Amino acid sequence: MNEGDLQAIFITLKLAVLTTLALLVITIPCAYWLARSKRAIKPFLETLITLPLVLPPTVLGYYFLVLFSPQQGIGLWLQQTLGVQLVFSFSGILVASMIYSLPFTFRPLQSAFEQLPDDLYSSAALLGFKPWRQFLWLVLPMIKPAIYTAATLSFAHTVGEFGVILMIGGNIPGETQVVSLALFDHVESFNLQAANTLAGLMLVFSFAVVFTCQWWQRQTQRVSTPTRLF
Repeated sequence: MNEGDLQAIFITLKLAVLTTLALLVITIPCAYWLARSKRAIKPFLETLITLPLVLPPTVLGYYFLVLFSPQQGIGLWLQQTLGVQLVFSFSGILVASMIYSLPFTFRPLQSAFEQLPDDLYSSAALLGFKPWRQFLWLVLPMIKPAIYTAATLSFAHTVGEFGVILMIGGNIPGETQVVSLALFDHVESFNLQAANTLAGLMLVFSFAVVFTCQWWQRQTQRVSTPTRLF
């Protein structure tokens, strides 16, 4: 691997870590609220959150490119007011990655919150726990496996992103070029040795993520399954 490949790996890991942390901070309270909500807008919000799962990445990246363009709309306002340009910048691919990886973080958390029994909240209220204490001391410890799963899926999905990053980031070496884009460049230039190296790293990483998720689920099921005395 050359220096550009190492930079791409560093940018990829940096992007994945920041995306995962930001999504966890945002989605944990939002998933908790949506899981307990009975409002009519709930199906619409769930559809909107799940949309990146079925929407082609290039389509999503195109809309990001139009939305954040410094020539118009929100992009122009950010450029003139805050001096921030999201197109062809690391900040832009970070925002795009957060939206693109949103369902991979949100859905496991929402499912875990919905599986908690209603008696849990009633019992905690009878014991004098305020709502914020119920959330911090009772709810969050009970959904730890879901938090770990959401973090793992978000991190892994961000590492494998291609279309969205290419559209909004522009594949700038040392700035927005991630591993998947560097691999694409090697294939285009017929540098198959470097392409094989990066592809092998991605393959090993993907296998490790899937294996970790399956192992964690089995450990969780083993702990949650009551031991038979007879």
